[in-house]
Amino acid sequence: MPIHGTEPKIPGFWTLVGALIHSVQVMARTRASEAPAALPELMLEKATLARTAGMRAKYARRGLAHAGQVDPTTQVLLLRQLYLSHLESHRFCDALAIADQMLALDVMGDVVRQDAARACLGLGEVDRAVDHLRLASRCSPASRRAFHLWTMGSVLYLHGREAEAAHAFARAARWGTRDRPLYHAQLALARRAAAGGPSDPMTMASLQGALNALAEVPCGQGYGEFVRGELAFALGRHEEARDLLDAFVTRTAGGRPALAIALEAEIVRARGILAKLRPRRRREPNGAH
Repeated sequence: MPIHGTEPKIPGFWTLVGALIHSVQVMARTRASEAPAALPELMLEKATLARTAGMRAKYARRGLAHAGQVDPTTQVLLLRQLYLSHLESHRFCDALAIADQMLALDVMGDVVRQDAARACLGLGEVDRAVDHLRLASRCSPASRRAFHLWTMGSVLYLHGREAEAAHAFARAARWGTRDRPLYHAQLALARRAAAGGPSDPMTMASLQGALNALAEVPCGQGYGEFVRGELAFALGRHEEARDLLDAFVTRTAGGRPALAIALEAEIVRARGILAKLRPRRRREPNGAH
């Protein structure tokens, strides 16, 4: 599921989460005289910087077990670190249980529903994931609505529900701003897949226009390379498709575990296209050396 630059997804709510963590860290420094080792804010900072899922969970639990009162925002951010530790360890049932706890606190509800959807996808519960994303788009601020609709469209598209995906991408494009070329590109792909059969000249022109537009904007990088790779493949530009999809898979599969898990369906699809693009080895005749 679904950050430009080094992480191939749209930044959307990740910027918000980062800002909240930063504000909590500043709060922790101002309270340094209050037994720093036990402060939830400092445990949150340690959990955020942890290099392993085990250490992330350890610090998150310490922060949550603080004897004093933990404000709801800090509590949600600590729970989110615990959620990530479960996700990174492929414990999707546990991750979903933590997401439910976060939802009960009613803080950053649309962000938490994204997390819940990711855990549902890990469990193979696509319909349940889509429900969470639909609710996220309804309860989110207008500035993040396009992100949630786009994520829902991506999930539907990657699970063979192209007509529904096209509707979600069209709505995302209406709400979107700087990432609109990405939404339009995926809308073109979804409409082509939903139509079935060979593509007519108008469809091919639409795909070409989407590819050209996406290559010229920042959202064409990162996750956009995956979309551009699929567009190039559909247009028969196989060398370009191979380069884009290879770059996407290499960076995503070799990045943070949580990111690779979130984009597992995209990685599988990209590898499937790459397998079609690699020439088959010819069998040598019997007796050949």
